[in-house]
Order: sequence, then structure tokens, then C-alpha cells
Amino acid sequence: MASGRSLKERVQAGEVLIGAFLPPTVTRERLEQVLKFHPYDFIHVDSQHLPFSEERIAGLCCEAGELGVPVILRIKHPRNAYLVGAYADLGVSGVEVPQVESEETALEALDYFYYPPQGRRSSGGTWSFGFTPAPGKNHRVEYAEWWNRSGLLMLQVESLEAITMARRLAKLGVDCLSWGAAPHSADLAFSLENNPWHPFKSDDDCLRYTIQQLEGTSTRMFVRIDGPQEREKYIGMGATVLRENPPV
Repeated sequence: MASGRSLKERVQAGEVLIGAFLPPTVTRERLEQVLKFHPYDFIHVDSQHLPFSEERIAGLCCEAGELGVPVILRIKHPRNAYLVGAYADLGVSGVEVPQVESEETALEALDYFYYPPQGRRSSGGTWSFGFTPAPGKNHRVEYAEWWNRSGLLMLQVESLEAITMARRLAKLGVDCLSWGAAPHSADLAFSLENNPWHPFKSDDDCLRYTIQQLEGTSTRMFVRIDGPQEREKYIGMGATVLRENPPV
């Protein structure tokens, strides 16, 4: 559950964080049940592969905020990187861009995720979990400064092409590269099947290489796992942010 620091600050500090994967349509009752099972550090929802409405995401962010937990949203497509600010306006604390394979996509996401002077995000939308307006201040400016310190940006690497350029994707302001772990995910299946000559023969080979490339950067590794039984393995490999399917 949330501490005094933002999710971004905790990620940057290298703290081991565990999140729960829930559908965008999750009810408040279900959310409360999951958080009673484990004090998860964040909720991760997927609009790429699941139906969703922006109204429900905004409502979920309010409900999760009342329960003390931030929400990360995976958006529909890498070409929607220019919309990351619009998704952030729904009240999420973090945004994940899927299938990133180019520096151009990373730069576009950075540009529209952060407010000026760091980026180009416009003002508006719902305040995110963790922001409390101070009396007598310019809340627009105050929120922009808070967001630039607290908003979490993730880029998902899902191919051999993305893995080989992970170091170039780990730009300042990209808090995590995100991952799906085999054999429970098919993220890299097409790449590995279509490149049988490649020296990397498994997802674990690729993950270890990617984590090595992040050494010396401020970007952390986010890994999707099946459940608590897999935490130790991936933490041992160097991942610090894990998202699991809650076993309740």
C-alpha cells in the first residue's frame, strides 16, 4: 500500500514493489478483497487487450485512491504514445506504453507525459492519487510540478528488436521497462520462433540481458508474473517491480 513517497520515488529508490493485475471493470468490492489478501503497492490494469471505458478508469482511480493504492494503466498501442497525457488526466499514477521498439516512440511518450518545461503535456483532467492541493497556491502549476516528480512512465519491451535497444529506451524520465515472463506469457514467442538462430533461446536469457543493459541508469525492470510463488525468482534476477495475478 502507499507510503509517504510516491510510487515513482519508491521505484527510483530501487524498493521492491508488488502490484496486482486486475481488469478495468473490477468492482470496489473485488478491489477491497484483493487488498485484504495483500497490501499491494499498486494496481495494474490493461486496456490493450481488455475492453474498458475512460469513465470506469476514472472511477477506479477514485476508489483505489480512497483505499490508498495508485493505479497504472497500459494503453492500447505504441502509436498512442502521444495520448499518454490524456490517459494520465483520468487520474492514474502511471502509464505503460506497449510494444515499444523505437527511440521515437520513447521520446514521444516522454514529451506528452511530462508538463513543461520537461515535456509538452497540457493542463487539465483529474488529479492523481497522492496529490493534495495547498491552500492559496496556483494548483495548475503546483500539480504540474508534483506530476513531474511523481508520475510513473513505463515502456514495454516485447521483441528481440526492443531488447537489443533497451539501453537506448532507458532514457531519463522512463521509470521502468516492463516485461512479461515465460512460460506464462507469449510476449516474446513470435520473436523467438521467427529468429531460431538468435543466441537468446528463452525469455529468461532475454530478461537477464535487458536487466544488464539497465545497469547505471535510473530505469528499473518491471516484470509480470503469475503469482507470489514466482516473486523470489525474478527479484533474484534483478527485477524490482513485480505485478502478479492475485490468488484470491
